[in-house]
Amino acid sequence: MSFLELKDLRIHFPTDDGLVKSVDGLSFSLERGRTLGIVGESGSGKSVTSLGILGLHKGGRARISGEIWLDGEELVGASQEHVRGLRGKKMAMIFQDPLSAMHPFYTVGEQIIEAYRIHNDVSKKVARKHAVDMLGRVGIPQPERRVDSYPHEFSGGMRQRAMIAMALSCDPELLIADEPTTALDVTVQAQILDLMRDLQRDFNAALIVITHDLGVVAELSDDILVMYGGKCVEYGTSEDIFERPEHPYTWGLLGSMPRLDREPTERLLPIKGSPPSLINVPSGCAFHPRCAFEERTAGRAKTEVPELLETEGGHLVRCHLTRERRRAIWENEIKPNLEAS
Repeated sequence: MSFLELKDLRIHFPTDDGLVKSVDGLSFSLERGRTLGIVGESGSGKSVTSLGILGLHKGGRARISGEIWLDGEELVGASQEHVRGLRGKKMAMIFQDPLSAMHPFYTVGEQIIEAYRIHNDVSKKVARKHAVDMLGRVGIPQPERRVDSYPHEFSGGMRQRAMIAMALSCDPELLIADEPTTALDVTVQAQILDLMRDLQRDFNAALIVITHDLGVVAELSDDILVMYGGKCVEYGTSEDIFERPEHPYTWGLLGSMPRLDREPTERLLPIKGSPPSLINVPSGCAFHPRCAFEERTAGRAKTEVPELLETEGGHLVRCHLTRERRRAIWENEIKPNLEAS
């Protein structure tokens, strides 16, 4: 069994308007030392998946089914107390907005010290030295002084580094980064991505990067999972997704991604329409109302939910178009358009 394995995970939320199917039958696995990028538009189920792995929906209104295995332990059926004990030590998260994720009334050092002492029986002095070491390790200058700073006294990039230091303070074996570079300028983004890559190599952690930015996953990920409407629509190696993508939604994401090898004046190719409501997910293939190739499925896209099937070598695609037709569309219609735009 893999270090992390999800089997048919479903996370649904009952509301007054109906059942929100945020995650609807998701399966994947991840080994130590490897990075999985989970991509998709807002509302596709990415962040709900990460919070589900960490057990942060437990005790709420969420209806959770399926299995989450972490290093041989099943977490969906485990008690809240047990899962809480694993957070920080076995698994940790770098949140999207470090200013709201960190407590404004305590110094950055106090928060790292507390996280470290929960899982390690050490004195405050030892924990403080560890906090200083971690801040230095993530590239914060003068860590002996900055350990006593408050979160609002750090810049956005420095806060994100402090958040990474806190997440890594207990050497977690699974690290989840939710939009780790959102709202950071391009130079700082590159520094944070380099830092995460170096730290993952040092700690040999399994890393999940959740983002809507394909540029970020191209930089970091070994494998990529594309989510749409709470389901996986394509899964493969980074090379599969960028060189041989087979799902129309993935083609749309690639077309709407800014490229360094394009002139900045050239237009991107947006995906038409909006992501689906997770209360009223479209019948058949959830992507069919936005898909330019729906007419080529002989009506199946509107009525049948496509299965997630292997196309070759672990590359999985959920689409009614035949493999031959998908490849022909990519080579003859999509790829030339992307290269010309």
